Amino acid sequence: MAEISTERLIMRSWRESDLAPWAAMNADPEVRRYVGPLLTPGQAEAWMLNFQDDLDRHGFGFWALEVRESGDFIGFTGLDIVEEEMPVTGVEIGWRLARSAWGHGYATEAARAALEYGFGILTLPEIAAITMAANLRSQAVMERIGMTRDPAEDFDDPDVAEPSLRRHVVYRIRRAPEDKAPTRTASTHTSSSTVRPTLAV
Repeated sequence: MAEISTERLIMRSWRESDLAPWAAMNADPEVRRYVGPLLTPGQAEAWMLNFQDDLDRHGFGFWALEVRESGDFIGFTGLDIVEEEMPVTGVEIGWRLARSAWGHGYATEAARAALEYGFGILTLPEIAAITMAANLRSQAVMERIGMTRDPAEDFDDPDVAEPSLRRHVVYRIRRAPEDKAPTRTASTHTSSSTVRPTLAV
């Protein structure tokens, strides 16, 4: 699998030391507000192992996200195959950051690097993003990285317990065939990212 470096961040394999801060952020109601119920430490560990397994098997997935300067683990960003039961197919981009990491532009920086990897290395023709309609913070990131929404693709997820949160929106971005770079609908600056192979731990 690959390790991806940006100006301020490292997207890498998951480590045992990530478990405590990962479990803590998934016990935070604000972090989990638009992704589901709070996780127990055991559930958080199971998800972490699943993410690493995807990285090992596919060469992409949800990478652990680390701040380069401090070495702090702050969440994940990456690409994943859309679940079969969803009314959307293909590969989606996603992120989840600890609340202390909000407001620094980390999600946008890492998401741009994930797009570069998806289009430049995996040569994906298109990448989607799915979130609850109420999750305006994530939608703002999607728009900053050049993704666009088609309201005709909005759908209700019956598995969401809270009726007011069932409505979901879909954003997409396509690779420009002439240069294998993402097509953007707005002017955005993408910091160059470095991709290098690394051994999974």
